[in-house]
Amino acid sequence: MPELLRFATAGSVDDGKSTLIGRLMYDTKTIFEDQLDSMEAASRARGDERTNLALLTDGLRAEREQGITIDVAYRYFATPARRFIIADTPGHIQYTRNMVTGASTADLALVLVDARKGVLEQSRRHAFLASLLGIPHLVLCVNKMDLVDGDRDVFESVKADFRDFARKLDIHDVAFLPVSALHGDNIVNRSASMSWYEGPTLLHHLEELHIASDRNLVDARFPVQYVIRPQSERHPDYRGYAGTVASGVFRPGDEVVVLPSGFTSTIAAIDGPGGSPVTDAFSPMAVTIRLADDVDVSRGDLIARVGNHPTVDQDLDATVCWLSDRGELAAGNRYTLKHTTRVVKAKVTDLVYRLDVNTLHRDQGATALGLNEIGRVRLRTQAPVLFDDYHRNRDTGSFILIDEATHATVAAGMISAGGR
Repeated sequence: MPELLRFATAGSVDDGKSTLIGRLMYDTKTIFEDQLDSMEAASRARGDERTNLALLTDGLRAEREQGITIDVAYRYFATPARRFIIADTPGHIQYTRNMVTGASTADLALVLVDARKGVLEQSRRHAFLASLLGIPHLVLCVNKMDLVDGDRDVFESVKADFRDFARKLDIHDVAFLPVSALHGDNIVNRSASMSWYEGPTLLHHLEELHIASDRNLVDARFPVQYVIRPQSERHPDYRGYAGTVASGVFRPGDEVVVLPSGFTSTIAAIDGPGGSPVTDAFSPMAVTIRLADDVDVSRGDLIARVGNHPTVDQDLDATVCWLSDRGELAAGNRYTLKHTTRVVKAKVTDLVYRLDVNTLHRDQGATALGLNEIGRVRLRTQAPVLFDDYHRNRDTGSFILIDEATHATVAAGMISAGGR
């Protein structure tokens, strides 16, 4: 099966994110006929001269009426080389939380910039959020090149401006493409009007991008989701621990430790989803691990390699994005913290600073975080949490905060194991 690439689109309002996705799917012939018919009918109703490809992702009625993206729209398509899941995220500042949730699982961030306007505040904000979320690859698409007559100097100017800003961020792989989403230039097919551009098309870049090395294959982490004990006549002694491998590689015969108890054992066997034996289990495989010894393991525990443990602590330093429009995050507040498969009570002991995502200024005098705001906090949990630094392991370094009264998710967090 072809490899899966998840990517999120971002950028300023009206830079053409939804149109680019529509063009990508239209030119790869991966739009269903009923979707195309619906887009054509909606375009005629709006009075558009041509089929509005942005309508493929702008699914909410409010979005279609306003011509903007509010929610995160997910789309799937595939080529012979690779499968793709796209998260089309909003550009408005009031939907920062949508961008954070949409990009949280992405391998690549695709940031669009209008060639006429250059790198704007929202473009910088979304590039910073991509860096904060630990997205390893970024593509800057300088869109609407048709409106500047395919001028190479315009493209080079935007490229230089963004490079200067990107030096301040934790992004090490940035590619730059001049495109026209409206006309399809350098999206799937090369542009005849920009012969000076010798790089790949967007689709070619997405298909050929190397992402296998982005996986953490060193730190073996297996959060236990469910304990399987059928106690049937066919399997009277079966005891397995089901879950999804967060990182690293597990093999039968490996010596492992169960945390937080510290009991050690050896992997007797690994079963795949259909019950067939697996010789190598790695992220993001869902498997069942069987141990040679009858040790006490329950949901929320974590299986790791002996000699390579995650941090086990009740005090967390984390960057959080406040997602709720009801209430604020402040020191003293109590929440339920969900981390991998573990759920614990937690208290905010300190709001270290609130971060201005536009200027990167740290407001150390802030007393609360409101909707869409991001800040550094310290948390104290009722029971130990088994974690890694977020930038080393996104699965074991992330968590959500849940309101104890409403059970609503109110914040998403990224743990800094080194306190940075």
